[in-house]
Amino acid sequence: MMGANLAPYGAPVYFIGLIVSMLPIIIALYYGRRLKLYETIWTGALLLLTFGGDGAHQLMALTAYVFFECAVMGAYHVYRRQKNATWVFAVAILVSLIPLILVKLGTMPSLSRLSLLGFLGISYITFKTVQILIEFRDGTLKEVNGVSVIRFLLFFPTISSGPIDRFRRFEADYDAIPDRAAYTELVGQAINKLFQGLVYKFILGFIFGTWLLPQVTEQLMRAHHIGDTGYLILMLVAYMYVWSMYLFFDFAGYSLFAIAISNLMGVHTPANFNAPFRSHNIKDFWNRWHMTLSFWFRDFIFMRVSLLMMKKRWFKNRIRVSQAAYLVNFLVMGFWHGLTWYYIAYGLFHASAIIINDYWLRFKGRHAGMIKHSWLTEGVAIFLTFNTICFSFLIFSGILDKLI
Repeated sequence: MMGANLAPYGAPVYFIGLIVSMLPIIIALYYGRRLKLYETIWTGALLLLTFGGDGAHQLMALTAYVFFECAVMGAYHVYRRQKNATWVFAVAILVSLIPLILVKLGTMPSLSRLSLLGFLGISYITFKTVQILIEFRDGTLKEVNGVSVIRFLLFFPTISSGPIDRFRRFEADYDAIPDRAAYTELVGQAINKLFQGLVYKFILGFIFGTWLLPQVTEQLMRAHHIGDTGYLILMLVAYMYVWSMYLFFDFAGYSLFAIAISNLMGVHTPANFNAPFRSHNIKDFWNRWHMTLSFWFRDFIFMRVSLLMMKKRWFKNRIRVSQAAYLVNFLVMGFWHGLTWYYIAYGLFHASAIIINDYWLRFKGRHAGMIKHSWLTEGVAIFLTFNTICFSFLIFSGILDKLI
C-alpha cells in the first residue's frame, strides 16, 4: 500500500525528481519531437504519486470524475451538432457541476462523507469542463478529440491549482512543436520562473507563512482571550498584512512553478499574477491578481450575465446592468471558494468595491480638471487599493470567524 500523496511543488527536493523525469521530454523537444507516449506514461506516474496514496480514494475520485465529465461533454457535443436549446445547455452545465457542488457540501459537518468524492484540483478541472461546454454551445469549438480533452483536463503541471488554461489555446500550443531557437528561449524563461518561484514560495513564503504568521496569530488570539481591545486591533492589522503577503508569495510561487514546468513541455501556460500590489484601483487589481481565474469569470460569468440582463431588459440603465453582473460574478466566486460566510462576504466585498470604483471613475471623467494625475495621486491610489485588497484578504482568511 502506498503512503501519503505527494504534494505538487511542495518542497525544493521535489523538483530534482521532476526535472530528471522530464529529461526525455526536454531533449526530444529540443530536437523538434514530442514524445506523446512517454508524456502519457509520465503523467500517469505523477498522477499515481499525487493521488494514489492514503487508500487511493483521491485517485478513484479523479478517475470517476474524468469519466463522468467526459460522458457529459460527449453527450452534449453530440446533441449540439443537431440542436441548440438553452434548457439542454443549462442542464449540461448543472450536471457537470454536480461533483464540485457535492464536494463543497462535504465541508458541512452533517455531509462530511461527500468530501470523499473530492480530490486535489477538482475546482480547476471543473473550470475546464464548463469552458468546453460553453464553447460547444457558442459554436467556437466544433470537432474535438477525446484524447485531447483528457490530456487538457489532466495536464499535470497545472492540475492542482492552475493557472486555468483554455482548450483551444492549449491544444494549439501542444500540437505546434517550437523550433530549436524558440524552445531554447522557452527553457530560459522556465529556469527564470523556477528560481523566482523558489524565492517566492520557499523563502518569502516561509518568512511570512511559517515564521511570522504563527507568531502574529498567537498574539492575536492571546489579545482576544484576555480582552485587550487595543492590542487586538494592532495584531489584527499585523495579521492582515502578514497573511496577505503569505497568500501572494505562496500562490504566486506555485503558479510560477506550474508555468515553468509547462514551458519545459513546450506549452505557454498563461501568467497568473502581474504585480497585483501595484494596482491603481480594484478593477486594475483583478486584471493583475489570479488573472486566469479573473478572466475566466469575466468571460463566462460577467459578460454572459450582462448580455442576458440586457437581452431580457431586466434593467434599463447599462450601469445598473454592470453593477448587477458584478454582484452575480463575485457572489459565484465567493461560493466557489467555499460555503462559509467569509468567502461569500469576500465576494460581496469585491463586488461592492468595484461598483464604488466605477462611480469614482465616472466622477473623475466628468470632472477631469478637478483631480490631475501626478505621482502623489498615483501613490495615494496604489496605497488605498493595496489596503483595500489586504482588508479583503483578512475577510478571506477566516480569522474573523474565530474572533466572533
